[in-house]
Amino acid sequence: MTAPRTGSVPLLRPPALRQGDTVAVVAPAGPVEPARLAHGVEVLESWGLRVSVMPHVSAAHLGHLAGRDVDRASDLQAAWTDPGIAAVLCARGGYGCQRTADLLDWAALARAVPKPLVGFSDATELHRLFAARLGVATLHGPMVATAAFAEPQSLAHLRRVLFAPGSVRELPLCEGALVAGRAQGVLAGGNASLLASSLGGPGPVVPDGCLLLLEEVGEEPYRLDRILTQLRRAGALGAAAGIVLGDFTDCGPPAAVAEVLHDRLGGLGVPVAAGLPTGHGRVQLTVPLGVRAELTAAGPGASTLVLAEPPLAPPGTTEHDTTDTDRKDPHPCAS
Repeated sequence: MTAPRTGSVPLLRPPALRQGDTVAVVAPAGPVEPARLAHGVEVLESWGLRVSVMPHVSAAHLGHLAGRDVDRASDLQAAWTDPGIAAVLCARGGYGCQRTADLLDWAALARAVPKPLVGFSDATELHRLFAARLGVATLHGPMVATAAFAEPQSLAHLRRVLFAPGSVRELPLCEGALVAGRAQGVLAGGNASLLASSLGGPGPVVPDGCLLLLEEVGEEPYRLDRILTQLRRAGALGAAAGIVLGDFTDCGPPAAVAEVLHDRLGGLGVPVAAGLPTGHGRVQLTVPLGVRAELTAAGPGASTLVLAEPPLAPPGTTEHDTTDTDRKDPHPCAS
């Protein structure tokens, strides 16, 4: 019997949250702005959550890191292994998660009960390694001390994923397909430049047979070309069964960006769909990584990304409060 492709095997989904749960905020990458952190904590508390800001979140090191590597790793490890913590949310991205990951005790993390891990951008490295080393699904979503925690649609969607995951079964694709077709697989990926910079590190950069999410910020078309070419030359892009494109924010003229994406992704022989509102754009929807989905790449308004299961597992036998979480949010493609 042929072994299943790694990107077609769904990962263990952590349980959803309930009001009264305690969540931890960590800063595994760049330094945090105090005002944004305070606002993000207020938002989480307004959802009925208790918030534990880990000890080194407000630290700084070398001007571009939220404290020393050992301290950032210690905060993340303590939050993940604490049985009283129900979820771990990253404060912001920037740079530093690769350095943090190198100091984690993965054996100790594996012994802990899984919980939702939320972040994007530089947290792509954490998503990748939590999948490869722990077999745990994670959430590519808004971070506590960023502008996304003041954007209503982003917050509403994250809240639904965390508290009422059964209500989130399809993610919108607001643009037409680069390459039409249909594919199934487990969602993986994140920030394209982070994936490229992880080549040569531990674990697969792109799991074989996955639906690969790609998004980017601040990379001009020629640099975006270089990033995608690096991933192609390493065989990473060829591992995907399909590709889903998020936002490519501040990456130059949209027509030039689209041309590069079509040139680098169009000949892979897999469907490529665009327009998922996630990444560094104004609206940042939460994408469950490690969850099986079906991609249909078609014309404008006809592409779909349907989840085969809710983003998180049920929170247990106790009913949880879904007040204000199960309503239908405004469609991000219309904004």
